[in-house]
Amino acid sequence: MKTRQLGRHGPRVSALGLGCMGLSAFYSSSAATEAEGIALIHRALALGVTFLDTADVYGAHTNEITVGKALKGRRDSVVLATKFGIVRQPGSDIPGVDGSPEYVRSACEASLKSLGVEFIDLYYQHRVDPKVPIEETVGAMAQLVDQGKVRHIGLSEAAPATLRRAHKVHPISALQTEYSLWSRDPEDEILPTVRELGIGFVPYSPLGRGFLAGRFRKPEDLAADDWRRQSPRFQGENFAKNLAVLDQINLLATRKGCTPSQLALAWLLAQGDDIVPIPGTTSLIRLEENLAAPQISLSDAELQGIDSIAPHGIAVGPRYHPRMMGLLNG
Repeated sequence: MKTRQLGRHGPRVSALGLGCMGLSAFYSSSAATEAEGIALIHRALALGVTFLDTADVYGAHTNEITVGKALKGRRDSVVLATKFGIVRQPGSDIPGVDGSPEYVRSACEASLKSLGVEFIDLYYQHRVDPKVPIEETVGAMAQLVDQGKVRHIGLSEAAPATLRRAHKVHPISALQTEYSLWSRDPEDEILPTVRELGIGFVPYSPLGRGFLAGRFRKPEDLAADDWRRQSPRFQGENFAKNLAVLDQINLLATRKGCTPSQLALAWLLAQGDDIVPIPGTTSLIRLEENLAAPQISLSDAELQGIDSIAPHGIAVGPRYHPRMMGLLNG
């Protein structure tokens, strides 16, 4: 596995990380058993992955517990990232956010306990809290660094201006934002900003929440309790139009002799050495397929061909339903 430096101030990690969310949250309540999740993480580590991503909200700490169990006896070989700030509201499917210094401290303690570790390598604010100045939130995160509970600080879905303000308080090592062949908005302002500031960039959902892998040919292919059924891009005419683009990507992948997932990941990796995608899966076969992507080299002509098929703005439908869209680019 090739490695990459995560910004000027961050750690060196595998060129592809592993997004662990889908092992226990959102995509299906029966996605994977804890034993299956641990086995998948162990296989990822054996194949050279050194960067694992989780969050306290993924299954209300159950994801962190699974990741922590998988790291028993292997902690020193992994850069461990988790997140805080999204708060589930009792009796509501609309999450809240909390970036108050008090919550930062309590959330960190809870994650350390769930993970069973003494420190977190990369601690992200999951969503920016508009009620709390970013300086206060990052100031509290910086205190965690001083205390040895956190090694590096990150933000997720933060606007360029917010990044600049945060970076003045304490170096931000990484920004996590959705980025893929059907979510190319970061190219406008976010990527130029992180590169100017020397912040690493971690694309989540690099396979379009699995859509770019070609598994789904109709919305009904998703489990009944799969969160993606609520996503505008997976609904009605939007799904059909997005599928037409995927079919073109499939043709390019066939010509290249790789899978559409590998093509999509290789394209992301070709966008800059500061980019470290974190694809997730519950399948060992898909895991091995994804982790072969860094070995695929794309020529300028091939990159131009991909751009012509999947240009900026090609995806039909917003990333989230309206209530969640308000939490982006904070």
